[in-house]
Amino acid sequence: MTATRALAALAVTASSAAILMAPAAAQAATATTTAAAQSAPVAWGPYYAPGKSAKTAGKLTATGEDHADLPTAAVVTISGTVEDSTRSASCGWAVFRVTYRSGNELPSRNHWVRDCSYRTPKRFSVKHHDVYQVELKVCSEAKAAKPSLNCLYAGTWKTLYLSK
Repeated sequence: MTATRALAALAVTASSAAILMAPAAAQAATATTTAAAQSAPVAWGPYYAPGKSAKTAGKLTATGEDHADLPTAAVVTISGTVEDSTRSASCGWAVFRVTYRSGNELPSRNHWVRDCSYRTPKRFSVKHHDVYQVELKVCSEAKAAKPSLNCLYAGTWKTLYLSK
């Protein structure tokens, strides 16, 4: 009888330990899954300029998210293609507005990619550090060194990434 009680006590102790360890194992699995999700590329697009005169699509990868003070990703990689869909002298533009951390502030900068070859997509890949948000605008306009003020300020930006 005492051997049976000892085995029963041992079984209860083992099951209690398993129950106590289950949340820790679940948290570890969740942390691993979250880390993997942060570094997995996320597809975006296709997005078009008005009249479908330009098109862009691609992938975005955000790694090393930090939520201590200002939530940012250590590195964001944006890759994809931009394509001009007009036979005229215009170009397709993919304009990215990247908001990043600088001290305790969140300034932004624009990065653009231009393609002026009809229906021949141009590939691109860019990296930014300490990124809070990435937005996109697609335009079709004349070949120039940079996008026009109309492209930059008219219409709405599409959010591709926002640190949570």
